[in-house]
Amino acid sequence: MRALLVSNPKATAVSPGARDIITRALGSDLKLDVATTQRRGHAADLARQARTDGLDVVLVLGGDGTVNEVVNGLLAVGPGPDVPALAVVPGGCTNVFARNIGLPTSPVEATSELLDALRAGRRRRLGLGQVDERWFTFCAGIGFDAEVVQTVERKRRHGRRATPALYLRSAVEQFVLATDRRRPTLTLERPGAEPVGPVFLAIVSNTAPWSYLGSRPVNPNPAASFDTGLDVLAPRRLGVFSTLRTVRQMLARRATPTGRHLVALHDVGQFTLVGDRPLAVQVDGDYVGERQRATFRAVPNALDVIV
Repeated sequence: MRALLVSNPKATAVSPGARDIITRALGSDLKLDVATTQRRGHAADLARQARTDGLDVVLVLGGDGTVNEVVNGLLAVGPGPDVPALAVVPGGCTNVFARNIGLPTSPVEATSELLDALRAGRRRRLGLGQVDERWFTFCAGIGFDAEVVQTVERKRRHGRRATPALYLRSAVEQFVLATDRRRPTLTLERPGAEPVGPVFLAIVSNTAPWSYLGSRPVNPNPAASFDTGLDVLAPRRLGVFSTLRTVRQMLARRATPTGRHLVALHDVGQFTLVGDRPLAVQVDGDYVGERQRATFRAVPNALDVIV
């Protein structure tokens, strides 16, 4: 089986020694090439070439951002029978996608499970999401959550390490000091339905949980699944007490975010969010710029994943 391992050297959860062990273990079962990412977007280029070269599997040793790049490279011209299967060795600080497909958080343990799956031919066909031309595996968002991601990325460029505490502090700072909480600006439009809004932000899920704070799942859309369309949670209000109530519901053991101020949609095939100004957008925890209009689509059976 011909395979490519795309390795992010900045992956925070993998030491050089563990990286060598993982590479040798994978190479014992696969005809393996190894490529180390050198810049943002490099992983997508490598995955795109792997599809052109007719490889069987592309493995990712890295976090959710690297996984997202590889998926966008594999699906650059859309799904098809020539797309290599995806396998993930979790190497980031959160690893939401790897956890949501049932992999251990330990990179070495995950490698062992992947090798067993490859030998047994186990794989799963997943539905994915798109926001305009960009693919995402587990989540996307427009507005406040994307602004927090943008803030965290800016702090990381100045040497801060991505931790749950950094995300929490950045979220509080953004909510109190920066986000406009007086006037909602977004309208949600769906084919064949009345527009919904205005809302302040939209959290879009392709599976659940949406993210993790350490070991605790964060679940704005607990019914979301790789096997259905997209789920959306969008608040009409962003007051302190209503927001704290929603956050508490998302962190509950049995998460059920509800309230008159919340718009909650399940299993949606396509919708468009339109604002009266450009707003921040994130996919799989990576900031991807600002948009005033963004169309989200659910794409069933988009990619084979080794599990």
